[in-house]
Amino acid sequence: MKIRLVMLGKTRRAEIRALFEDYIGRIRHYAEIEAVELREASEAAFKKQKLEPGAMVVLLDAAGKQFTSQQFARWLGELRDRGTRELVFLCGDADGFPDAMRRRAQQKVALSTLTMPHEFARVVLAEQIYRAFAILAGHPYPK
Repeated sequence: MKIRLVMLGKTRRAEIRALFEDYIGRIRHYAEIEAVELREASEAAFKKQKLEPGAMVVLLDAAGKQFTSQQFARWLGELRDRGTRELVFLCGDADGFPDAMRRRAQQKVALSTLTMPHEFARVVLAEQIYRAFAILAGHPYPK
């Protein structure tokens, strides 16, 4: 399964970028992953991503489904085991995602009920994806 993080805007703070890249590197032990930063929040920019047919598109949204880490791992494992070829997470900026792009999402997921900077949300998402794979693999990291 390929995972793609499509993010609006750049991660500007070096320390946040370093943490994000660390988790991306860890995830690569379990799955192919790509992080894409879009400069503009447009349907055209999103379409350039050329998603796999049947890709599962998930929007990060405060009103989305909430998971515990164990539930998120189970959900990710079920997608993988059912043969999902590509899982795309849409990570908005401070203004979120435009409506046209939001409609493309098949599911909405909330990282937390707390409000956090969008750059930090990216790190939280990457950490939770890594944690999910570690849980599925029985790795001691999640303990």
